[in-house]
Amino acid sequence: MGKYFGTDGYRGEANVDLTADAAFRVGKFLGWYYQKKGRVGERCRIVIGKDTRRSSYMFEYALAAGITAAGADAYLMHVTTTPSVSFIVRSEDFSCGVMISASHNPFQDNGIKVINENGEKLGDEVIEEIEAYLDGRTAEIPLAKGEEIGRTVDFAAGRNRYIGYLISLATKSFKGVKVALDCANGSASSCAKAVFDALGADTHVISGEPNGFNINENCGSTHMERLQNFVVGEHCDLGFAYDGDADRCLAVDHEGRLVDGDQILYLCGAYMKEKGQLPGNTIVTTIMSNLGLYKALDRLGIRYERTKVGDRYVYESMAENGYGLGGEQSGHIIFLRHATTGDGILTSLKIMELILDKKKSLHELCEDFIVYPQVLKNVRVSDKEKAEEDPAVRAELRALSEKLGEEGRVLLRASGTEPLIRVMAEAKTEEECEDCVNRLIAVMEKSGLTI
Repeated sequence: MGKYFGTDGYRGEANVDLTADAAFRVGKFLGWYYQKKGRVGERCRIVIGKDTRRSSYMFEYALAAGITAAGADAYLMHVTTTPSVSFIVRSEDFSCGVMISASHNPFQDNGIKVINENGEKLGDEVIEEIEAYLDGRTAEIPLAKGEEIGRTVDFAAGRNRYIGYLISLATKSFKGVKVALDCANGSASSCAKAVFDALGADTHVISGEPNGFNINENCGSTHMERLQNFVVGEHCDLGFAYDGDADRCLAVDHEGRLVDGDQILYLCGAYMKEKGQLPGNTIVTTIMSNLGLYKALDRLGIRYERTKVGDRYVYESMAENGYGLGGEQSGHIIFLRHATTGDGILTSLKIMELILDKKKSLHELCEDFIVYPQVLKNVRVSDKEKAEEDPAVRAELRALSEKLGEEGRVLLRASGTEPLIRVMAEAKTEEECEDCVNRLIAVMEKSGLTI
């Protein structure tokens, strides 16, 4: 991770940690860098998307100003999803893309996610160059003059092309299925209903009226209660919840039971194996996936890889090894045949496809998956690296792991976007999980690591 860019871009409170001036300079660097990298005589084109936060408009114009000041053209997709920006970069031959979003964070925060020419998250080498420029450690980038100055182009049509692409991937009609969509008052509000309606579903949208301040507010994939209540109360067949930029998806069955990312990986992995479409007979997970997933995959004879937390690391493992399915418990699911990022709407289409093909409810399909009790607590610290490497903390972590053996585990990891250490335990009972987590946090507090 860099000084500004974490595992999911440059993120922080708008105009506190991430300012319009910083966005201008990021845009200026990207315009200059990709203009220099491109073919002689051709103007660099960079596409920008944003979520529904009030500050996203400010950052959109700051980025566009920097890009055009450096001599490149900025194409504005306006409110759209992160995976749509990735798709458009790949399919429309853009030099790179930028998504303005802080994902599942509250509206006060925002972020800049940069996507390279292949639709992937930007590599560390380029991030290091951007950060060196932001810190004034490299020469100032010259401003374009005269005919070299770039322009902004309205590119709302890009979002429609993405919607068309998603519709084209569906293999079955959704007619007769009553589906609830929680759009988190975010990016999914701009396109999810259009996709489901076009495929014939009886679509019901909640949290689909963004006002600049209500993104992720008691809704979406981080607050599933509203969707659960709606699905049960309105007698829906199932429901899907997205996060602020719609690169995550979690589901709810007709009884209101949560189906998280691990269960989605299990369902999709089993279905893909059955169809002969699971490359390497392997699913890529992260270290935070539930033990229940691994035991379920063992029963099916499906292999798995574990990466660090972050869909970036999942994607890198998939791309390097040619695997076709990977994701996180939080709902970032990557279908490499169709996308290079987690895509919430695509994930919901894949779930619809398998339940229609299997002619079973989502509840029935998940019956064999036993979720191990899991407790996760976030601890605010002043120094994440110091907290992770503290000798007393490491000793307690080893002792707890030995105690649990193969029937549980304890994990400690630093957040990639916030000053937090995440402490997670899995065991046979929730009480045992709670005890393990509290014991580890107590050691951190005793060592003076918490704030």
